[in-house]
Amino acid sequence: MATDYGYDSGLGFPETVRRHRVPAGLRAPFEGRTWREFGYVLLSLPISIVMFTYAVTMISLGAGLLVTFLGIPVFAAGLAGCRGLGALERARARGLLGLEVGDPEPLRMRKSGFMAWMGAVLKSGTSWRTLLYSVLHLPWAAFSFVVAVNFWVYGWALLTYPLWFWVFPAYVGQDGLQLYGDQTHHIYLDNPFEIGVTALVGLLFTLATPWIVRALTMVDRVMVHGLLGPTRLTARVVELESDRGVVVDTAAADLRRIERDLHDGAQARLVALAMDLGLAKEKLTEDPAAAARMVDEAHGEVKTALQELRDLARGIHPAVLTDRGLDAALSAVASRCTVPVQVEVDLPARPAPAIEGIAYFTVSELLQNISKHSRATFAAVDVWRVENRLMLQVVDNGVGGADVSSGSGLAGLAERLDAVDGILVVDSPVGGPTRVTAELPWRDERV
Repeated sequence: MATDYGYDSGLGFPETVRRHRVPAGLRAPFEGRTWREFGYVLLSLPISIVMFTYAVTMISLGAGLLVTFLGIPVFAAGLAGCRGLGALERARARGLLGLEVGDPEPLRMRKSGFMAWMGAVLKSGTSWRTLLYSVLHLPWAAFSFVVAVNFWVYGWALLTYPLWFWVFPAYVGQDGLQLYGDQTHHIYLDNPFEIGVTALVGLLFTLATPWIVRALTMVDRVMVHGLLGPTRLTARVVELESDRGVVVDTAAADLRRIERDLHDGAQARLVALAMDLGLAKEKLTEDPAAAARMVDEAHGEVKTALQELRDLARGIHPAVLTDRGLDAALSAVASRCTVPVQVEVDLPARPAPAIEGIAYFTVSELLQNISKHSRATFAAVDVWRVENRLMLQVVDNGVGGADVSSGSGLAGLAERLDAVDGILVVDSPVGGPTRVTAELPWRDERV
């Protein structure tokens, strides 16, 4: 195995790239993943027998007792037990298959107590999906066990046949050759050609077995993910809750930034301006020339404060973006960049103001990063639409090395885009060039 060092094309930081001299097909029988997946298949049969027996017994008992009040609690207890077994199955799939599947939605109980718990268990879709998994997994586990074990055992047995064929009893045939077996039931795999062909067939079985096991466990992955994991609706609710938290945090950070900029910039200048004007008023009668100089200095402070307020307003939502759209707004941002920037916007219509604002903020932040860190001599901004997505791409010929995983401004941009179902991809190898692509959902202006 050879190891060299390169740079990940997506994030731009050094990573170890391992290049194996042995092809994947030859090393597969000896990889840890193969043995873990084979162990998963071996354990599936006894575990599925336990789950099937428990589920069928409890549900049958509950159905038989439905004529009395005891049937419903037995039903609930059986479903609760299936939920517990489902949690163990998720943990087993996570440990042996590397399947990252989230926990399903918890029980929703409006009140406390046994009756509320029993009703929540019976109403929960997770409970019934786990019961369905307990019933359906047994026949598949039995099929997977038989296929995987047969291929594995026969493959290795035939492959190693040259090492153990001598264990058969031997006798001398009529032509004086030593044969293995007995005189009634001969075993004819005893010459070099036959032994070699047997080992070759075993090699083919052994090399094919990891991929067969992998195909079998893919079905297990689908079953665990579909029946034991959260539903799409639940996953979407969790994602939206996370995005809402990101939006709230981003809005709070923006408010703190605006407050800080006002306090440290324009507000401080206006306070100093008021003091200077007060002093000029006092000196107006005593020293008109000094008062005129102070008024002139105050006039300069007013201009500076107005410029800071314009910059602050531009950072929030510039008027040119509202009036003329992304093309003019991005051109204005590019003109203030310390690096020559080529801007090309090809949009058939204007997106929604919220999407337009996020696109403007994203390009503005990226161009600020280019001005501060890239040491580039040229940059380009491209904006276009692909079906229902708004695409942004900012390219520069700087030193590269941008890393979205280091908690920098790029990470904040990625979170802001993710909050509206957007994507940020950074391709920035050390030495450059850097290519940042952002993808946002397209929403019409009238929406």
